[in-house]
Amino acid sequence: MESIIYKVLLAFVGGGFLSLLAQILIDKTKLTPARILVFFVSLGVLVYGIGLYDPLYEIFGRGVATPLLGFGANIAKGVKEAVDKEGILGALSGGLTASSAGITLALFLGLIFSFIFKTKQKRM
Repeated sequence: MESIIYKVLLAFVGGGFLSLLAQILIDKTKLTPARILVFFVSLGVLVYGIGLYDPLYEIFGRGVATPLLGFGANIAKGVKEAVDKEGILGALSGGLTASSAGITLALFLGLIFSFIFKTKQKRM
């Protein structure tokens, strides 16, 4: 039986690697943060599609599930399940259905934090 410390350490390593990759992309390329976010969501869809996401999740747990990679994999899983159940039209609704709770929470918390904190323009 794996200890909780071991699981947390593996999650930290998995999530830390993804964060390191994102930081390298920010520092060494001219990609905008928005493009990097889209890249990670798309990478999650790809990793799920080729069957690597589940083994990565088994090893790193929440370390790969919580960041955008997990969001992309969740969308791909929802599309696959909806297509299996509803046919080709499921491809249009499956991703949103599977990720609706996360999207709703992000929008709700964004709204709450927009009332709490005052935004400022970034100085260049």
